Amino acid sequence: MFKYISKTLLSGFITLLPIILTIYLLYWLGISSEKVMGDALRYLLPENLYFPGLGMLTGIIIVFMVGLMMNAYLIRKLFSFGEQVLYRLPLIKPIYRAFRDFFDFFSPDKEGLGQVVSVNLNGMELVGFVTQEDEQRLPPSFRDRDSVLVYLPMSYMVGGYTLLVPRSDIRPLQMSRDEAMRFVLTAGITG
Repeated sequence: MFKYISKTLLSGFITLLPIILTIYLLYWLGISSEKVMGDALRYLLPENLYFPGLGMLTGIIIVFMVGLMMNAYLIRKLFSFGEQVLYRLPLIKPIYRAFRDFFDFFSPDKEGLGQVVSVNLNGMELVGFVTQEDEQRLPPSFRDRDSVLVYLPMSYMVGGYTLLVPRSDIRPLQMSRDEAMRFVLTAGITG
């Protein structure tokens, strides 16, 4: 009886938690943007022009406008110059670079994880993602080996291993990156 109740509660929890966390994240983003932009707008606009939600709407418009401006060659060059300055500042460089790399991973302009492959490791096959095929972008001691960098994510963890693997030990898999990541992170339980 208690086993059935606990199993049912766990099933409900697992079903509702992703939905609740997604809604809460969107709520938090909306409230945070309304607070930051709303305070600035209250300072700039007369009180009768401000209405609740204007801060969030203004934030969305600003983000969209910045995205549009990044399509302009001159703006991209200026932004790149600004980034180069940030990359030279001692305290800011490691923090900014970490954030930049993380968000570049999700950029629609970049591939993120590369091709899904199977890595043969002592007779075992591991699912991984090619992250670097160009030898010139590898450290000098890794060049001239006819190898690629492959990221092997770990199941149920935020982590993994990056291995330099000979091309002869990998083979492409017919899976999308999303399918492969879901497969690996759930240890194959999702099918």
